[in-house]
Amino acid sequence: MADITRIFDFPYHQLENHSLEKAFSTKYNGEWKSTSTQEYVDKANMISRALLKLGINKHDKIAVISSTNRTEWNIVDIGVLQVGAQNIPIYPTICAEDYEYIINHSESIYCFVSDEEVLEKVNKIKSKTKLKDVYSFDKIKGCKHYSELLELGTSDENQKEVEARKNAVKPNELATIIYTSGTTGKPKGVMLSHNNIVSNVLSAQKRFPLSHGERALSFLPICHIFERVFTYLYQYGSIETYYAEAIDKIGDNAKEIKPATMTVVPRLIEKVYEKIMEKGTNLTGIKKKLFYWAVALGSDFKPYKKNGWFYELQLKLARKLIFSKWQAALGGNIVFMASGSAALQPRLGRIFGAAKMPIMECYGLTETSPGVSASDVRNNNWKIGYVGKVIDGVEVKIAEDGEILVKGPNIMMGYYKDIEKTASVMTGDYFHTGDIGEIDAEGFLKITDRKKEMFKTSGGKYVAPALLENKFKQSRFIDQIMVIGEGEKMPAALIQINYEFVKEWARRHNIDYISDANIITNPKLIERIQEEIDAANKSFGKWEQIKKFEITPDVWSIDAGHLTPTMKMKRKVIKSIYHDLIEKIYRS
Repeated sequence: MADITRIFDFPYHQLENHSLEKAFSTKYNGEWKSTSTQEYVDKANMISRALLKLGINKHDKIAVISSTNRTEWNIVDIGVLQVGAQNIPIYPTICAEDYEYIINHSESIYCFVSDEEVLEKVNKIKSKTKLKDVYSFDKIKGCKHYSELLELGTSDENQKEVEARKNAVKPNELATIIYTSGTTGKPKGVMLSHNNIVSNVLSAQKRFPLSHGERALSFLPICHIFERVFTYLYQYGSIETYYAEAIDKIGDNAKEIKPATMTVVPRLIEKVYEKIMEKGTNLTGIKKKLFYWAVALGSDFKPYKKNGWFYELQLKLARKLIFSKWQAALGGNIVFMASGSAALQPRLGRIFGAAKMPIMECYGLTETSPGVSASDVRNNNWKIGYVGKVIDGVEVKIAEDGEILVKGPNIMMGYYKDIEKTASVMTGDYFHTGDIGEIDAEGFLKITDRKKEMFKTSGGKYVAPALLENKFKQSRFIDQIMVIGEGEKMPAALIQINYEFVKEWARRHNIDYISDANIITNPKLIERIQEEIDAANKSFGKWEQIKKFEITPDVWSIDAGHLTPTMKMKRKVIKSIYHDLIEKIYRS
């Protein structure tokens, strides 16, 4: 087979080299249904033939909105790209108005939806768009089903036209527009070419220590470039891909399929760790002592046996007695997990490494397709607290102000219909990431903060909020924390408590937990959280330390607008929601 140069070359590469009986597996009505490589290719061609019959031209845009990852997404993706059209993935959780904006801005003329909830939002705005029709993956009354396109494309009478369209697609042509969720204003449409993504997959796979036929569990939104590139990477490496039913079913699905890998975000690892610690708290006697001994041991873990033989002897015992149960909760077969989106607390990197479930931190942005750097569990290429070494073909330099600049075949074509914004993030061939970082003597990249999130207090001192937030989140009382204080005399914090842990803490200390609203004003809780803040403050300079905090009355979530779909904080939105609390901190 010729070299892989377009995204749709991946399934054909798999078909020719290591065809799978279970290329993709999705659960329908409680049962896993698998699709082979051959069936994947065949169905993608059916979609392509159907699209041609619908009159789809080169560079037409087709939106895809799915609440969960599923096999149909991949089939439609390849079917669309093969005819020279572009796939416009949309986050399912955004509001109907944002659907309207993205569909209109991208000029999408067809739309695929996963379920009734998404369809309802699309139907609200459909009349204000140029959508000709909507197809659903679930069977929904009053909506055309995706199988109608498979039926329309069953006859291969126009397959020659599909082949001609495929041959006409050049590597540097547009493949997809990904609208970044953003934290303010309208989302930006990041234009990525076939070569942007393909070059990234081929470089990243060199850091990928899995063999043909191993299994991956996928649950991060496939509309996000991080998860999407991993699905192409799985296709290239002939890794069986299983789609989790939902975020709260990850544990159950992992036990069923025993994956070798999965992609994660730090927020998810924090949640998993909280659940484990909750179970540890409820242990008694020698079991409890052993549990906390293992956790303390894991907190000192260094890769590649750098702690010496006595530590490794203890670790072997801890893995057998305690950490084996952690492994079993995720299927017992994890080789590595890949983490992106935000910085992982080094403490969690150490503990999960000790538990023999190493988390390989990666770094990138939608605009970089996304990979810039990646860790590798092999060959001393894993350093906790760092995001690995820069991948092949990509160049990184650190600007005078510490900003990370990136150059390479992975840099986006630009922002769709926005030449000015594109120019504002480019200096020659270098893309300005907006992240502050450093490269150590061994070539490992470390991210220290977001440039636009750093702020000055009124005293002229710089504060890097992400560094503080990661430290404070080590407290089991704190679920989310946002450091504030731009232009103010001191840093302060908005805190969303860990309600589950606080309930247990209140029970153990005979404190009445009447309601969530009641507990956040409890003087004993406020005093206890102050102790946690004081302890963490010791790690920072006086000008950085949190002097005041307020507890927010609700849980920060994607649906409520506090978080992006990849669980990053929307800082300006959070500030707006809790304006009164901020006023209380600084003006009372």
